Amino acid sequence: MDLKEIVAISGKPGLYKFISQGRNAIIVENIETKARTSAFASEKVSTLEDIAIFTENEEVPLKEVFKKIKEKEEGKEAISHKSKPEELKIWFKEVLPDYDEDRVYVSDIKKVALWYNTLARMEMLDFMNKEEETKEESADTEPEKSEAEKEEKSEDKE
Repeated sequence: MDLKEIVAISGKPGLYKFISQGRNAIIVENIETKARTSAFASEKVSTLEDIAIFTENEEVPLKEVFKKIKEKEEGKEAISHKSKPEELKIWFKEVLPDYDEDRVYVSDIKKVALWYNTLARMEMLDFMNKEEETKEESADTEPEKSEAEKEEKSEDKE
């Protein structure tokens, strides 16, 4: 599954999978309970693909943050989002050392931990592996040259 298909809805707990576009709303499914609901245009809906974390230099996409957490936690669940604020800050500093402490709040760190743990528990962290496979495949496959191109090269050499 791609992070473009996973959404967070302001005011609703959990993560949702995009199902369909309706007339005045989108249809989503809670990834844990599988319960379907509507998210209306008045609600703030964000795909996880569009979310980034502020650092001292740039914004780091959430996908990259999830990759760093997966490496740190060796693919297992991370710290609980219910941990003490200081513990969460220490943990996040280990994951993303240059995160902007003035613009990234404890509530943001809690969401990142909760979302990561939800995806890990539901075995939905495979989007990272698929992206890496795609990059490797594109690097391995060099486009075939046509016979005309091969002939041109051989004529150029003569």
